[in-house]
Amino acid sequence: MHFFVKLFGLCALVFWLAVPSGNANAQSMQTSQAEASSDYPRKPVRLIVPSAPGGGIDIIARLLAPKVGGAWGQSIVVDNRAGGGTTIGTNTVAKAAPDGYTILLTSIAVAYIPALYVKLPYNTEKELDPVTLIVTQPNLLVVHPNVPAKSVAELIVLANSRPGEILYGSGGSGTAPHLATELLRTIARINLVHVPYKGGGPAVTALMAGEVHMLIAGMATLLPHVGSGRMRALAVTGTTRAKAVPELPTIAEAGLPGAEFDTWYGLMVPARTPNGVIRKINETFNRVLTAQDVQERLAGAGMEPLGGTQEKFAAYLKAEIKKWAVVVREAKIQVN
Repeated sequence: MHFFVKLFGLCALVFWLAVPSGNANAQSMQTSQAEASSDYPRKPVRLIVPSAPGGGIDIIARLLAPKVGGAWGQSIVVDNRAGGGTTIGTNTVAKAAPDGYTILLTSIAVAYIPALYVKLPYNTEKELDPVTLIVTQPNLLVVHPNVPAKSVAELIVLANSRPGEILYGSGGSGTAPHLATELLRTIARINLVHVPYKGGGPAVTALMAGEVHMLIAGMATLLPHVGSGRMRALAVTGTTRAKAVPELPTIAEAGLPGAEFDTWYGLMVPARTPNGVIRKINETFNRVLTAQDVQERLAGAGMEPLGGTQEKFAAYLKAEIKKWAVVVREAKIQVN
């Protein structure tokens, strides 16, 4: 009997030594993640842009990619994957290997798309991890010069006196300007009529022609027309005044707190990308954003650098998803 007890104890010891503990597994995983990030990147990186070349998001990508690539000693290939209202490019990244070699440069669309589409091929919050905010693009609330409103307060009074008669334009149903104006309409409790166009350019042209009365769009697009007198700016729609037009009040200062709207751009990677890799991407892009030539180029395109921590972007994105889900639901907007 004594022999069998000793034999059982010896077998148990051998088994215990052969099977790694939970702590050993965790340490091994941490070690592999550290190794993955220490020499990252070892090869070219794809920066997915979920829209066609030439737009604001593409401008940002092609400005930052060579700067970050130079810092890493590796090329960053800008890969435009347009279609599906940005969902095709986003899904490409969501389904990519979580190793840091496929990065998504996304926009505010990633926050409102989940509410707009009945079915998505990916789950934004489960399959993508935020990395950092990149830039913001201030927007203006403008009206046609013939509209008898010199402020947001006067516009609200006018809309209340003429319910269903004030027309607002956008670049199409489900676009950011459409949702931004619906947010304003809901907060102000006014009756406006949406007139969608096939793109932001036609919507701007329609406002100047007097086909619609008001519009929310990017500052860089609208400022030249405001300066020429072909439209009147009433407010900046963001949370802070814009450097280019510091005299214009924000939408909150103009009397509509809660109706703020910022066009923003940020970086995301596939979920489960090693934390060390995410930190390296975050730190490098943040450092590049502080370069004077980058800031000057962004300012020339009507954009302002943001940057910040992964945690800041994660909290902001969560709030944005919740905010736009309410707007889409109350406005009964849906894109098939």
